[in-house]
Amino acid sequence: MRQQVVAPARLSGVVRPPGDKSISHRAAMLNALATGQARVTNYSAGGDCASTLRCLRALGVQVQAGGGDGSLVIEGVGLHGLREPSDVLDVGNSGTTARLLAGLLAGQPFLSVLTGDRSLRSRPMDRIVRPLREMGAQVLGREGDSRAPLVIRGGNLRGIEYRMPVASAQVKSCLLIAGLYARGATTLRQPAPSRDHTERMLRRMGVPLREDGLALTAEPVEALMPLDVRVPADISSAAYWLVAGACHPDGRLTVADVGINPTRAGILEALQAMGARATIAHRREEGGEEVADVTVETSRLQGAEIGGELVPRLIDEVPVLALAACFARGTTVIRGAAELRVKESDRIRTTVRELSRLGAHIRELPDGMEVHGTGKLVGAAVQSHGDHRLAMMLGIAGLLAQGETEVRGAEAASVSYPGFWRDLERVAQGARRAEAAVPSRVE
Repeated sequence: MRQQVVAPARLSGVVRPPGDKSISHRAAMLNALATGQARVTNYSAGGDCASTLRCLRALGVQVQAGGGDGSLVIEGVGLHGLREPSDVLDVGNSGTTARLLAGLLAGQPFLSVLTGDRSLRSRPMDRIVRPLREMGAQVLGREGDSRAPLVIRGGNLRGIEYRMPVASAQVKSCLLIAGLYARGATTLRQPAPSRDHTERMLRRMGVPLREDGLALTAEPVEALMPLDVRVPADISSAAYWLVAGACHPDGRLTVADVGINPTRAGILEALQAMGARATIAHRREEGGEEVADVTVETSRLQGAEIGGELVPRLIDEVPVLALAACFARGTTVIRGAAELRVKESDRIRTTVRELSRLGAHIRELPDGMEVHGTGKLVGAAVQSHGDHRLAMMLGIAGLLAQGETEVRGAEAASVSYPGFWRDLERVAQGARRAEAAVPSRVE
């Protein structure tokens, strides 16, 4: 287990986080099903997205590194060109890979077995098993078919109308991908909006999608067109720097080339509602996604009520938002985030436990947390619980706390952001070195 010691430092510089994890998964998986070649640039270097590529190769898809810019060349095999894997498909720690790949495999006329690491095998899969069975797939799993490993015998699917019990981009994407293989239309009725990268990509690849309020209907197609994708920087990774810049007493950070898709940018809305001094510049569209440069500097934050439709748009950022609340005047209450109980860790419990070690006045709620801002944390030994979001949140907490903070299990950050600790060190050094050039993502 790796330990990382973090101490307070001034913050300045420009950060370019890795490619968006959600978009990377989808770009690889959907282009694997297209007919022809596609290039994906700035593909996420994290372990989760590597799991997706490993599984696609096991299904007969050719994926080659396309150069030093994090690009891939994917040779799509078409909707019906995948081959039966000769071994179990291991998705590692990636819930997105597991759930989206299950939808893909549900349409294949062969047998597949999906598994993952210990954390992945503890996460709920019944939310996709039930609707996939309703579509006609045979799916079995542990604990009453609710946990991986999952055994899937696919093919002969039919379109369904399904009312989703929770707003989940993973469930929605799983069923949309399965719907590509179904007889008839597939209609999903969502309780609230969730990230829409799958819909954006499918439309550009030739899939007719209709929206009626929160209802989404997809028609099956004969083929997908290949789509070159430039993946923007991941706003979930950017969130750590945004909070650092807003909460630090002497900080100014710019996150460059970051995706600000409205279904993902809830963290920006929440921070601005709390009074963060954030400037959004150079807005543009790249590959169907909204991209910009975001600058955040030292701010006087105010506590806020966070809940409702905003939560699905910042669900992964709740731990670092709780950290921001520690430096806000008054009380911040986060509700409607029960989904965090079944992530890589119980993120409600682990966030409360670890921030409490640093002196935060925070308490656990059934579906969120309540934070009384004091403007002060004190360094201590903390634990990532093997969760990449916790590891990075605690690293930023160490920059803001008095004294040294020792983050145990720091290696977990590599799941989504392999260069996080290096970038953290450089933004602090960048402030000390003023205009000195740094030859990497941080300048």
